[in-house]
This record gives sequence, C-alpha cells and structure tokens, in this order.
Amino acid sequence: MLEHLHKNTIAIVSLLIMLLSASGIMAQNSFDQKDSLQYYYQQSLTYRHQDKISLAMEVLEKAAKLAERNEDLKALLDTYHKFALLYLEIDDRETTLFYWDRAGVLLKDIEYPYGEAVHQFIDASLLYRSGNNFQALNELEEAKKLNNDKNLLNNILLAEANIFLNIEKFDEATINYNALLVNSDEYERTYLATMANLGLATLYDKQEKFDEGIKHGESALELAQKNNFFREIVTASNFLASTYEKIGDYQKSLALSNNLKKIKDSIFTLEKVKLEAKTAEKIKFQQQSKTINELQAENEELSASANRSDIISILTSAFLVIISILSISLFRNNQIKLKTNDLLQTKNAELEQARDAAVSAMEAKSNFLSTVTHELRTPLYAVTGLTHLLLDENPAEHQKEHLKSLKFSGDYLLNFINDILQINKIDADKLEPLNIEFKLKKVLTDVVDSLQQNAKENNTKVVLDYDNAIPLNLLGDPLKISQIFINLVGNALKFTKDGQVDVIAKLKNKEDDTITVHFEVIDNGIGISEQQQQNIFDSFEQGSIQINREYGGTGLGLTIVKSLLGLFDSKIHLKSKLGEGSTFFFDLNLKVEETSLDEIPFEMTVEDFEFAGLHVLVVEDNKINQVITKKMLAKKEITCDIANNGNEAIDAAKNNEYACILMDIHMPGISGTEATIQIRKFNPDIPIIALTAISMEDSLDEFYEAGCNAVVTKPFKPEVFYQKIGENVFKTNVGNKV
Repeated sequence: MLEHLHKNTIAIVSLLIMLLSASGIMAQNSFDQKDSLQYYYQQSLTYRHQDKISLAMEVLEKAAKLAERNEDLKALLDTYHKFALLYLEIDDRETTLFYWDRAGVLLKDIEYPYGEAVHQFIDASLLYRSGNNFQALNELEEAKKLNNDKNLLNNILLAEANIFLNIEKFDEATINYNALLVNSDEYERTYLATMANLGLATLYDKQEKFDEGIKHGESALELAQKNNFFREIVTASNFLASTYEKIGDYQKSLALSNNLKKIKDSIFTLEKVKLEAKTAEKIKFQQQSKTINELQAENEELSASANRSDIISILTSAFLVIISILSISLFRNNQIKLKTNDLLQTKNAELEQARDAAVSAMEAKSNFLSTVTHELRTPLYAVTGLTHLLLDENPAEHQKEHLKSLKFSGDYLLNFINDILQINKIDADKLEPLNIEFKLKKVLTDVVDSLQQNAKENNTKVVLDYDNAIPLNLLGDPLKISQIFINLVGNALKFTKDGQVDVIAKLKNKEDDTITVHFEVIDNGIGISEQQQQNIFDSFEQGSIQINREYGGTGLGLTIVKSLLGLFDSKIHLKSKLGEGSTFFFDLNLKVEETSLDEIPFEMTVEDFEFAGLHVLVVEDNKINQVITKKMLAKKEITCDIANNGNEAIDAAKNNEYACILMDIHMPGISGTEATIQIRKFNPDIPIIALTAISMEDSLDEFYEAGCNAVVTKPFKPEVFYQKIGENVFKTNVGNKV
C-alpha cells in the first residue's frame, strides 16, 4: 500500500508543479519528413505574419491533435511553443505562460536541445517585455549555445537587436539589423528583413538621422505591402508619417496618415477582433479543459487504487501544503533574484560606460600628445637645422655662444618631446619588443661611447664591466635595451661629478637556449633619500624642486626605463644613500642564437663616403625644411630636385634618375608611404630614405613594408643624416670592399 501511495503522490506532485509553474518560435526541421505537421507549422507562421491570428490558432490546434495522435512529444512541445509565441504576439501574457509551462513539463521527460533553446528564447522575450533587458540578453546568449538552427538564430539576432536599441547600444543594434537585411532564412526571410528595416528606421530616428530613417522606413513599408504583413504596414506608415512631419514634408505626412486610416479601417474591423478573441478563448478553454480532465483522471485513478484512510489523506494534504509553501517561497525568491540581477546588470552597464569614458579620455589624451609632439618636431627641425648650418659657417665668437645655447635648447626640447612620445606609446600598448639577432656587448659599448662626452663635461669616468661568459649572439630587442641604458647611464652622469659610473653585465644563469643576465648601473653621485625612492620612477619626479632646478631634465627617464623593462617582464630595483651614490639593477631573460654568422668588423664612417656629384630627390611639403635639407646636402656637394608632394615625387622619379630619394611621410594629398609604394612599382632598386617626424600612430614596420630602405627621424643629427645616405647609396661598393 505504501508503494502504491508513493506512486500516486508523485503523480499529484507532477500535476501540481505543472499547474504552479508560472513562466513558448518556429518548428525544428526534424519534422521535414512529416509533411502534414510541417504544412500546419508553415501555414500558422504565414497567418501569424499576416495578422490572421484566429486562422493561425486553428491551424496550430490541428497540429497539436496530430502530434497527440502520433504520440510525438517533440512535435507537441513545438506546438505549445508556437501557441506561446502567438499569444505573446497579442499581448496575452497569462496564456503565453500557460503554454510555455506545458512545454516546460514535457521538456523534463525528453532530451531535446532545440526545444530547450526555444524555451529560453520565449523566456527572454517575456523578460524583455517586463523591462529586464540584461537578463533577457543573458537568456538569449544561453539559447544560442543550445542549438544552431538557422531560423532560431535569426530570431535571436532580431530580439538582441531590439534590446540593444532599447538600451541605446546603437552600434551593436546596427550590426544585428544589417545582418538580417541580407538573411537567407528558409521560413522568414522577408519578414526578418522587414523587421530589420523597421528597427534601423527607429534607430536612425533616435539619432536624428531622418534621411536614413526614412530610407529604411520606406523599405519596410514596401516589403510589408508585398507580403501582406498588416501590422508592419501600419507600423511603417505611422513611422513615416511622423518623420515626414518632423522634417517639414507635411504633404507626404498627410498622404500617409490618410492612407493609414483606410488601412486600419480595412484591417482592424470589429468583426475581426471579435473573431480572434472568440477563437483564442475557445482554443484556450479547450486546452485548459483538457488539462483539468487529465488531472481529474489522475485523481480518480489515485482514489480508486488507494485505501481511503485518514492517514493517506493527512499525508497527501500535508505534502501538498508543503509543496505549495515551497512553490510560493521559490516564486518570491525568484522575483527577488530577478530584481537583484537586473540591478546588478544596470550597475554593470554603468561601470562599462564609465570604463568606456575613461578609455575615450585616455585615447583623447594620447591623440592630443601625439599630435602636439608631431607638430612640434617640424618647426624644431628648422631650429636645429638652421643652428647647425650657422655654426658651420664660421660665425663671430660673440655669436657662437648664442648659437650653442640655441642648439642646447633645441636638443633639450627634442629629448623632452621624444620622452613624452615614448611614454605615451608604452601607455597605449603600441610598443612590442622585437626578437632579432644582436650582440649585447656591442650595444653596451655603443651606449658608453656615445655618453663619453657628457662624462667628460662632469669630469666623470664611465666604465663597462662585461662578463665574457655571456654568449656573443643573442635574440632580443637591441634598440629598447639601448634606450634603457642610455636613460640609466645618462641619469647617473647627470648627478655625478668628479666620480665614476660603472655599467655591469654578468651572466646569472644559463638553461638550454635561454640565459639570464644581471645588469647594474652604479654611480657615486649625490644619492637618493629613502623618501624620494618611493616615487622616483613616477613621471616628472626628480626627487625635489631643488634637484630639478639645479640639474634640469624632464623627470621621464626612469619612468621610461621602468615601462620598457615591463615589456620584457622585468623590474627595475634601486639601492641608494644620500651622498654615497645609487645602484640601479635588474635581470633580463634573453635567447641565445647559436647559428649566427661571425660579425664583420668593418664599418664605414661618414668621412669614407664620396658624396660629391650625387643628385637626389627631396620630397618635402614644408618650404623651410626644403631650404634646410638642400643646404645640408650642398655642404657635401650633393645636388637635389624638390618635390612638394607625393604626386610630384612619383612623376619626378619616373622622368629622372636619382642616387636616392629623401621622402617625407606626412604630406597633404597622398602620403610618403603611398608615394613609395607607387614608385616601387616601376623602380624597385632606387634607395628611398624616409625623413619624418614620427608620431604615435606611425609604425617603422609600415615604412619598411612600403619599400623604404631606411628611416631618419626629424629633427635629425647631421652625421646620422649623411651616414644613412652613404650606407644606402654606396652599400654595393661597401659590400665589395668588405
């Protein structure tokens, strides 16, 4: 008897849950082989889009009866979902939930991913209509994971677009709507395109782009009229009448309004509304009566088979009461959860907006600094270039002092601009370490040699202590390593007088093809207090105002070192005492290149090149820069032609022969990069050297890919300028001499 009671109790619980659960899209293609069912579904869909709701309901009722006769649970579940969507179309939420719940009960007994996906789609539609936008998006995302039916995915795409439009995420909405304009859906191609046009029309109207809105509104109206989508005809006509009125085209607005009145009179008749309501109530009553009859049959079976004892009645009643209480509790908890989740989604959206605003502000700052630094380099080129030329023209002694001061100020300003550009490139993640072959000892030696003049001015020695156990050929980024040591050694020299700066490189560890090198830069200068060490690596920090006034500088050198080392996953460390000097140290992991060729110990200097008689093309749009470049070339007896823009450069290169082309990158019209690409089509061999004030957006790789042989950044040092010309013009001769 107890076993029989257990079975009957489970039956009661199942029926009770089916009634208490309070929370239905196109049929799965698995019915293709059942022509009658597929026919009913297609007919229902057609009637639904044409706003013939009563006919759609009658066809679905036939489909439900056929599914029951065939004992096809999946088909019956799909039919319930279609009923739910149909009632959702006429805003009957209660009946929508009734059919959605019946489908949910069937889903518990069968494995049907498509049915589960549609079930979540309908749940998302209900959430959206209740104002829970972000929860609806989450449900749609889950539905996509369950099944990849094309028609279902297209309807999810439309639902997402409508939600994005509602929360004013216009970019995301536009992407979805545009995808639906060209959809190839087997069942609803024109309907989805109509709805996408209506969505885009509303979107552009919100953005006050009325011409675009009217274009999509007209497209929607045309599609709706061709396919008898009556609701969409009314919606599109309403939209167009209102929009034409906004832009002052009252004649078209009036014509649409009059036409709209005729359409409404012909479509939304009182008899049609009564018929739809009667059909809906009839089918709803039949389904609910059927459910009640099933419950009664279960109860009768329970009563007939069970012993009518007081114990069973009490247990059953108690169990039902407990289930009811639990259901109410679960319902309330679910409501609280829904509100809490929606609040969290709202807050997350606010945080995303704040993050986007911060990113936009950072990008605006970076773009501003990039533009400013780039624009400063052009006049600075004139300052440094003219200063160099004047110093070379044997000025009077009293003029030399002023010119040297001007040159010093120009160099200082250039270094400052370069530091700012470097920091912003790192902050904007526009720098990535290279992985090319280089010789570490040569990099460090070059840095030390280049700073010897600075050291002499302070009566200071710079000593390189290099561990010869370090492999000769390594893989890494020699340019950034050089920048790190130029800043560290330059910083040490600035604060050290009558002393010594040691640059140390020691092999710390070697494992397979990877080594760890320990570096130190030690000085016996003024030192740094413990308090100042806390922020010494921050931008524009030099310890104190007094230090800044006495020693000068931008306070960016150590910030750049810290940022560059971050690219190598390394950290800079500091030990220092006031009056005793400072030690900066860090480790770098580098790859060993075992297969490299031996270094060719031959380098030509500027003095080795015979420039006299060379004829080159200078491509430059700035008149002052043209004069300066021309004079610098003349000092080496090099003649030149001038091209004011990229188009002139292409024509000159076609019609003349030049030893090389000096190409500015940033010019009005076509850029130097594009001009280089065009020249390479008919002259792949001529050396092209880019002379440009590089900005944050520029990439050296882009210049080389376009066909440039070398890049010299403005303002440049004359010796670098001449060296690059010599290397690229005479490189064949250099190779022969070697």
